[in-house]
This record gives sequence, structure tokens and C-alpha cells, in this order.
Amino acid sequence: MTDYLHRLFTLDGRTAVVTGGSSGIGKAIASALAGAGARVVVVARTVAALDETVAEFRSAGSVADRVCADLGDRSDLRRTVGQARDILGAPDILVNAAGVNLRPPLPELSPQDWDRSLAVNLTAPFLLGQAFGPAMAERGWGRIINVASQQALRAFGNSGGYGASKGGLVSLTRSQAEAWSRSGVCCNAVAPGFVPSAMTQEIADDPVRSAALAARTMTGRNGRPGDFEGIAVFLASDASAYLTGQLICVDGGFSAT
Repeated sequence: MTDYLHRLFTLDGRTAVVTGGSSGIGKAIASALAGAGARVVVVARTVAALDETVAEFRSAGSVADRVCADLGDRSDLRRTVGQARDILGAPDILVNAAGVNLRPPLPELSPQDWDRSLAVNLTAPFLLGQAFGPAMAERGWGRIINVASQQALRAFGNSGGYGASKGGLVSLTRSQAEAWSRSGVCCNAVAPGFVPSAMTQEIADDPVRSAALAARTMTGRNGRPGDFEGIAVFLASDASAYLTGQLICVDGGFSAT
């Protein structure tokens, strides 16, 4: 059984780029991929968090490095592509987990907030996919995993530009799958339920709202970053070779109620 599971889920010899990989869901995904054998390049904005994450992965015996970048900045994004390739080689796996959560009421949403939301949450995954996807297709194997949101499916607490960007990300996932799946590149999106994090601090600090969200799930609790480790390894491995163009809700049944 051990050999069978290893063959099915191993990421030995693979290289992954994980944006937003120094905290929250992104860090849990990066850790899982590293634990499954992948070499991991973590991309985020904060140097201290990146260094801490890379040190943690290396202490566990993984090969890891980092790129510090603001993915809402086109020049930073171009640099990220080049540095990621230079550090550990062309990636086999791209995880777009970086995001910004700007959610004023829609009448108060500024053009600047709108532009920032789309730049980080949608344009960066598009450009990173354009940078890495064709090379994956040429090699005949690749995985793109986009971290979306429940707000891609429904309005939810001032969705505004955030919901629009995540809805676009789900559609982008299908477009990426259409473009590259015949060449062995599977592209899928994951929609988390409510997961307390720095991005959701306002709700996480409100016990009434947090409890109400937990009550709407079938499992009776809100999510944790570790809940995304298994789905990440599955979607990044050979086990998911016939799964592409899909949105998978990892939400304790929230979306089914």
C-alpha cells in the first residue's frame, strides 16, 4: 500500500511555485507540496515571513527558496517569473494563492481598490499562467491550482471587486484547462469556506459572525489552513490526471446548504 500511495501522490522531482505561500492557506499548500517531495519557491511580499517559511521547510528536509514580490506590480511580477526559473528551474506546478481582500460596500468601492483587487487576484494568476503554462505543455505535464472563493459563487458581505476578481479567476481556470489540458496540464480551482486568517481578521475577531458561519457548514466548524493540504497534493499529483477545469469547494459543506 505504501508503494502504491507513493506512486499515486509523490511529487518527487517536481518544482512548485506558490504565491501567497508564507501565510494562511498558501503556506499550508506550500508545506504540503514540500512534504510530498516537491522543490518549492514561495512568493510573497513580506521578507521576514518568507525567510521564516523557507527556514521551516528546509529544517524539515525540503528544498525551498523564496521570491519577495508584490504581484500587483507588473515589473515585480516579471521579475518573479525570471527569479523563480533561475532559482529552481521551470516549475511543474503553479499555485496562485496570493490575494488581497478589499471589500468596502460597493457604492464606496474606489477605482483604485477595484484595480488593485483585479491586479493581484486575477491578472497575476493570468500572467503567471501565461509565463509557465506553455512550457508545462511542451514538457507534457503540469498543474495549475488557483485559490478562488465562495464569493465566486454568491454575493457575500460586500463582495464588490473581490467577488468579481474571484469569479473571474474561476473562469480563467476553465480557460487555462481548455488551452493546456490536452498537453497534460491540469488546471483546477479551489474555493475555501471561511478560514480565519489575516485576510479575514475582521470576521475572525467577531465571535458572533464566526459562529454563524460555522453553523452554516455541515461539519459545524470553520476551516483551517491545514484542511487544504490533502486537496493540494491531490491536485498537484498524478492522482488528478483526469480532473481539470473544475472548481472544488473545500468548505465543510457550506456551499451545499
